[in-house]
Amino acid sequence: MKHKRSRGFTLLELLVVLVIMGIMLGAVSLNAMQSTRQRLQTDAQRISLLLQLAREEAIVRNRPTAFEANQAGYRFLVLNDNRWEQILDLDTLRGREFTFPNTKLEIIPNIDQNTDSLKIIFGREPVSRPFVFNLRVAEDSVSIRADGVGHFVVE
Repeated sequence: MKHKRSRGFTLLELLVVLVIMGIMLGAVSLNAMQSTRQRLQTDAQRISLLLQLAREEAIVRNRPTAFEANQAGYRFLVLNDNRWEQILDLDTLRGREFTFPNTKLEIIPNIDQNTDSLKIIFGREPVSRPFVFNLRVAEDSVSIRADGVGHFVVE
């Protein structure tokens, strides 16, 4: 009497495949989750691009434009009739929140900074004062360096 051999996978082969898939899934999920520093750097890169846009808006509108930030978020303002008003006609310069609600902020040199918020003002001139804008969450820190002629670099 001949026995037919069934064609399939053994339990051991299935277990090996499941273990390999589990290891691969774990590696992918670790790479997909951004660290605090990576998320802070993403915020800084976005702010860097928006600062460049705000600077250009000040020149195009021929009116001072400001970036104002506190620990929770930031917004952009324009000077109208000696009053700072939030920019509402450009969606790209709308107010935003930081990824981390208690982000510590610092500008070097200290430009028009008070205890609640800080403000960077861009004038109508294409050249302004250089500065370094630091964002810090716990031990992680990222800086935006402005050279005064429109270049913003995230470090």
